[in-house]
Order: sequence, then C-alpha cells, then structure tokens
Amino acid sequence: MRFLLSLLATMFIAASPAFAQDKLGKPEVYAVWPGNPPGHGKPTGPEKVGNEGGQTGSWSNISEPRYEVYRPTHPNGAAALLLGGGGYFRIQIGSAKDVAAKLAAAGITPIILYYRLPGDGWNADAPFQDAQRTLRLLKAGAKRWGLDPARIGVVGMSAGGHLAGMMATRSDHDFYAPIDDADKLSAAPAFAGMIYPVVSMRPPIDTTQTRKKLSVLPDYRDFYSVEAQVGPTTPPVFLAHAADDPIANVEHTLRMFGAMKAAGRPVEMHVFEKGGHSWGAGKPGTLVAQWPELFLAWLREHQLISGR
Repeated sequence: MRFLLSLLATMFIAASPAFAQDKLGKPEVYAVWPGNPPGHGKPTGPEKVGNEGGQTGSWSNISEPRYEVYRPTHPNGAAALLLGGGGYFRIQIGSAKDVAAKLAAAGITPIILYYRLPGDGWNADAPFQDAQRTLRLLKAGAKRWGLDPARIGVVGMSAGGHLAGMMATRSDHDFYAPIDDADKLSAAPAFAGMIYPVVSMRPPIDTTQTRKKLSVLPDYRDFYSVEAQVGPTTPPVFLAHAADDPIANVEHTLRMFGAMKAAGRPVEMHVFEKGGHSWGAGKPGTLVAQWPELFLAWLREHQLISGR
C-alpha cells in the first residue's frame, strides 16, 4: 500500500504544471531592442509579478522587452515563440511556461516573450513591434540555437492569441522602422497556434480588455480584427477554445476558422465543451488538457516536427 501511494504521488507530481516548469531549466535571456524601443510611453513603476488568484504568475509593468530561450534536451530544430495572454495589461508568464514545458518535452525550442503592454503606458502597438522584431531575431540567430528558420512559429493564448494571429496575417506590414540586418528578414511565422484567442475587434464580441487597449489605434476594428487579415499567404493555423469561455467568446475562434476556410488556408479547430478561459496547458484530467497533444499531432501532420 505504501508503495502504491508513493507511486500515485509521483504520477500526480509529474503531471502537475509546476513540476513540468521545473524541467525547463535555466533560460537564455536576450533583449529585443539594442537601445530604446520604438514608440513612446513607459511603465509607472517597477515590474510586478502577481501571486493571487487569476493574477498568479502574471507579469506587468514590463520595462525592458526581452525573450527567454529554453533549450530542450533533444531539440528537433523547430521553435515556438510563446505569447502569454492578459488583455494587453499583463502577461500570464506562468501559463506560457506550462506550455513551454510541453513543447520542450517534444523537442521544440520554446521562447517566451516579455512584450511591452499598452496597459503599462506603452504605445498601443508596442506588442506587435516586440513580437515582430523577436521573430526576426530568432531567424537571424537560428544557427546559435540549432533552429531551422523555416520551422519557427508562434503560439499565443487569449490576448497572446490575438498577437499570434496578427503575426501570422500581417507579416507584410512593418510595425517599426528597420534598425539592423535582422530587420531585412521575413517576419512571417511557419505556423500559428491560437489558444482561447481574442480574434475580432468587431461587435458583438468586442467586449474584451484586448479590444479596449487597442481602441486608440487608427482603424482598429478592421486592421486588428485578425479574421479580416487572413489571406493567401497566411501560414497553417491551429485553434483551441472552450465553448463556455466567459472572457473570449468562442465566436472568436469560429470567425478565425471561417476566414481560414474561405481563404483556402490550412486550419484545424478544437472546441471543447467545458474549460472556461486561461487554462494554459490545461489542468490534468480536464477536457482542454488534450490540446497540447493534438497540437503536436497537427505539427507532425504538417511535417514541422517528426517522430511520436
């Protein structure tokens, strides 16, 4: 009996997100910009990490945009830039790390971006500047990390899903003026995972904090509605959402799926009956916890990774 209880405890710990995060190891940290970032504004205080309720593991007051590279034990050359959610006023880094652990275990190099937030006082298009610049830097430095530039994608959750969608659909638009040779490279990701994403700025689902933070930008309802930007060069997109999501209505994902199908672009969608919002990699035993394996199978189908 004692052996059985010990075994069950070990299985529970191994399945828990905190245990998975511990397996990530120490990251390599790099600045997004060589000097002052483009745009304007600044945080009103030092960086903060939430430790209560839904704020647990979330960062705000991002003062220096940066990205963390986690090297898998057995890298396969693919990489994913992870964009945590938080309505563009905080970033759920904890959830991003849970997802990073799942990807690293499959040999994918996860990179977590600490992007500037309009809610911290930065210019409203700062997240898009930081994400686009980081994608280019990853391609420019691919050899350093053993990456294949043609297999670097983005995975975002909630507002991070919106950011991932914009990277996938508007790589032809420069969100900042070029500053070095890295900016000569394409900012198009090889794939995009959009997990419980905010997609549209249009009614009647324009009720999110994401929309409110972007509403100061010109033509925000059209330009920043991801479904309106899907075109013939949009990379393959993977979508996962819960039907009972109280924050980002599942219609966001349905609109993105419809736009991809209408454009004849590769897309896979999973809508789970229950799950709510902000589940990250998903609590073990819940319906939404299936998405990482479904995502990996989808990547294999598109020959972006190989093996089981």
